[in-house]
Amino acid sequence: MFWTKEKVQNRNREVELYRYNKSEVIREFGILEDVAGEIGSRPDNLVFEDTIGLGSDWRGRDRYVWLRATVTLPEKRDGKRILGFFDFGKTGAGNNSGFESLLYVNGEPYQGVDQNHKEVFFDDGLAGETLELTFRLWSGLEGGGKVTTQEHRLNEAFIGYLDVAIDDLYYTAYAAVQTLDYLDENSTERHGLLQALDHSFRMIDWAKPGSQTHLDSLYVAGNLLNEKIDAMPKNFDVTVTCVGHTHIDVAWLWRLKHTREKSARSFSTVMRLMEQYPNYEFLQSQPQLYAYIKEDYPEIYAKMKERIADGRWEAEGAMWLEADCNIPSGESLVRQILQGTRFFKDEFGKESKFLWLPDVFGYSWALPQILKKSGIETFMTTKISWNQFNRMPHDTFWWRGIDGSEILTHFITTPEVHDIYYTYNGNITARTVKGVWNNYRDKNLNNEMLVSYGFGDGGGGPTREMLEMIARFDKMPGMPKVETGLAGPYFERLHERIENTEDYVHTWNGELYFEYHRGTYTSQAYNKKMNRKLELLLRDAEWFQVLQGLSNGDFAAYPSDLLRESWRIVLRNQFHDIIPGSSIQEVYEDCVVEYEEAENLALAAYDEMSAMDETAAGSVTLLNSSIWGRPRLAEIAIPTEDDVVWKDETGQLLDAEKNEAGSWLVAVEQLPSMGAGTLVYEVADGATNEEEKLAEIGEQRLETARYVLTWNEAGQWTRLYDKQNQREVLASGERGNVLQVFEDKPMNFDAWDIDIYYQEKMREVTDLQGVTVVHNGKLKVTLEMVWAYGDSEIRQRMHLYRDSARIDFETEVDWHEQQQLLKVAFPVDVMATEATYDIQYGNVKRPTHWNTSWDYARFETVGHQWADLSETGYGVSILNNCKYGHDIKDHVIRLTLLKSATYPDVTQDQGEHQFTYALLPHVGDFVAGDVVQEAWMLNNPLRVALGAHDNRSLLRVNKEQVQIDTVKKAEDDDAVIIRLHEFTGGRGDIAITSDFELVSWQECDLMERPVGEVKTGDFVFSVTPYEVKTFKVMMK
Repeated sequence: MFWTKEKVQNRNREVELYRYNKSEVIREFGILEDVAGEIGSRPDNLVFEDTIGLGSDWRGRDRYVWLRATVTLPEKRDGKRILGFFDFGKTGAGNNSGFESLLYVNGEPYQGVDQNHKEVFFDDGLAGETLELTFRLWSGLEGGGKVTTQEHRLNEAFIGYLDVAIDDLYYTAYAAVQTLDYLDENSTERHGLLQALDHSFRMIDWAKPGSQTHLDSLYVAGNLLNEKIDAMPKNFDVTVTCVGHTHIDVAWLWRLKHTREKSARSFSTVMRLMEQYPNYEFLQSQPQLYAYIKEDYPEIYAKMKERIADGRWEAEGAMWLEADCNIPSGESLVRQILQGTRFFKDEFGKESKFLWLPDVFGYSWALPQILKKSGIETFMTTKISWNQFNRMPHDTFWWRGIDGSEILTHFITTPEVHDIYYTYNGNITARTVKGVWNNYRDKNLNNEMLVSYGFGDGGGGPTREMLEMIARFDKMPGMPKVETGLAGPYFERLHERIENTEDYVHTWNGELYFEYHRGTYTSQAYNKKMNRKLELLLRDAEWFQVLQGLSNGDFAAYPSDLLRESWRIVLRNQFHDIIPGSSIQEVYEDCVVEYEEAENLALAAYDEMSAMDETAAGSVTLLNSSIWGRPRLAEIAIPTEDDVVWKDETGQLLDAEKNEAGSWLVAVEQLPSMGAGTLVYEVADGATNEEEKLAEIGEQRLETARYVLTWNEAGQWTRLYDKQNQREVLASGERGNVLQVFEDKPMNFDAWDIDIYYQEKMREVTDLQGVTVVHNGKLKVTLEMVWAYGDSEIRQRMHLYRDSARIDFETEVDWHEQQQLLKVAFPVDVMATEATYDIQYGNVKRPTHWNTSWDYARFETVGHQWADLSETGYGVSILNNCKYGHDIKDHVIRLTLLKSATYPDVTQDQGEHQFTYALLPHVGDFVAGDVVQEAWMLNNPLRVALGAHDNRSLLRVNKEQVQIDTVKKAEDDDAVIIRLHEFTGGRGDIAITSDFELVSWQECDLMERPVGEVKTGDFVFSVTPYEVKTFKVMMK
């Protein structure tokens, strides 16, 4: 009625101005360009020859500047705290763009200073001391998109005091005014709180602002307000535990080098706040950031270790960094946890019990099993609140994984300041501390909420204001109990409640599909390709080194450090804004360098191949990384142009032919399982490679013993007939291998999103430039087609084989379109309401219809090496060697090939691409059709080296229902780690044998910790559907 709340709110804004007393204004700084821009401690030899005055502008893009000033701190005063205040530039929301700086005091890193952290407090023990203040200013970047110079100004800089009593009045009133908005209009709490504010602020004498009389009246008002609020009862039986956190994207709208600096600024600020607030507790979840600080800023790292030892800094979160969970392989996810947990244990003696992934773009069904078998008990995220169509029905529940493992899962429900989404970068406001409870869907189970607070994405972290507001809201009537705390103890209490409740606790069985950011399955194709390539290369490097070690009799030469470093580069680039393709151009320029280094390190593990017996002239070694002994087609380059004949180790003649590149294609019937096989070639005595032809080729028609294939004038298939199974593969009247281009202009996040309406505007690639028969031998036929589209060219070599039903499309694209989405479509004559997609450690079925919002929300989904559509008795699979985005609706199978967004990287996916996809018609379902095996052979062809090699088999498995994921030396001894998973969704008894002696074996978890007894004798065990098994084996 009398605008009481608004009156107090305005008066409190005036009170805010009287908190500071300036004793020295810093009007001038020495300035020095930091041209080198090197990461790390401040150099000792800085020479400042120029100056810059307060009020001056400074600008730049990715510019570094040193500022220096010498100041004398004022003497100690009762009720006052000595501080500096510095306003040097504009910092974007979440520290995602713009200015940041690190302050050094007398040469030592002291605190981050940015627009959200302007205050710098000094201990009373420094009162009266003269200090050298050196700031390393960074202009920042534009936050993606068009390159823009950042404009800043040295607005304010002074040394002085903070008046503690006036500061207390300000924050208490600030919290109380906010609280009013979240109390019922008719509640006694609201009326009492409003009255307390009104009566207290009437005590302030505004006649002469700044006078002693005015200041004394502020003290009286503060005492009265606290007295009245403290007398009010609190009847809200809910606790909000606030954990300090700064979410630092390892790269996103900035590069890796900037992240190293952001970490130093953010963590040094944590140190300062912990000195001021003994109850302040902080979580940082990413070992990669700790490793950066350890290398770059050892003095900061030493202080961090002290706080971790004190128990106030929580070093936990499980993974090496907060990785994407769509693109990485199952083994990559295991290595994320293996590297992360070992770092926490080795550096700080801490065991990881929860996985902290607040910001990733979807959660694989494989995760619960991976977590459970890694000793992780709890999973936390919040990003799923961004779902476009459906809200998850529960916020605390058991998540059941692909194998039946269950993990307690909790969603943080802290509301964004101005949005409907929930956040991991919480502020401490009435909206957040009350809203986290209001939003929560499982109030019957749990009355303690978790809030992660602090500026983030680009770091920064909590502020003094946030800590002050925690204390204020804790005593506000009608608000929850608000306290600082750590995530680990919170999750322990949550487990106790959930495991002991008599109420219903929901179980979610299936993937946690994120209904947003579907473009991240495809954006930045180069990174997707290199990630897949290096995952497989590292697997091969490890098992080959085990083979070498066993052949040599010891593991002295096993390159553990080299492989670990290569893995860490791969893991780093699986960060949830790097591998998804949602970072700026410079990040992907760095990726090229990083991937080259990782590849060189992994390839170095093959150095011993050059030490094979090259004296065995005419010998070639083939490395078979699979356990499947089926026929393979090897492509081999040899140092002679003579016509040769090929034989296996037994002397049996092998079918072979030269391809168009001059290499030999050799049909290999059998190779040692996970081992090396030797072939021998010798100059032919006369013509032995007859001119046999696999295919009869006519006008827009090709026929082999397997298929009849026809196409139209646009190069699109008009018929594919499976002769052996007497099936038309394509749906009647429809065309296959149709390259489709869609207008791709999502509503919000260009590189992140594909929105459901993209299908409204589509063009087909029909400008066929030519068709050429490249090769037609007895083992393979190759047809090349070239299309023009806009400013782009697509060149495709289609391969059909004698010994495989697979049809490969080896594709080169020179792409120069923007905001265009390239897909390939195959409408097949198969009726099924579900399709099956390859994921980590198994596969998942998803609907092919749009019956409900949960169905059509998955209009674009992720798959790894294959996806399959099968009815009883027959099916068709699409395979790929580096693509992840799929959509299968009704009977149309589509693979997403390229997405050319313009933000945050304006050059995304422009230029040349090479990739292969394949179509595989088959009998039965994906198991009967050997889809997993064919996809593996497409992705990991035989590796070839000249010379002979020990041809023993490292491992043989009696059944093809399991896949070997890794064979490596154990982390801590010379045992061999063998990991495999069941992929058919069935059960079975598995027996493993080897040409080496299996001395003993013991089941262990994914972290290589024993979970079973040591056994000798036959290596036999059982598997259940989609179960991952890990064994520690002594071999010789």
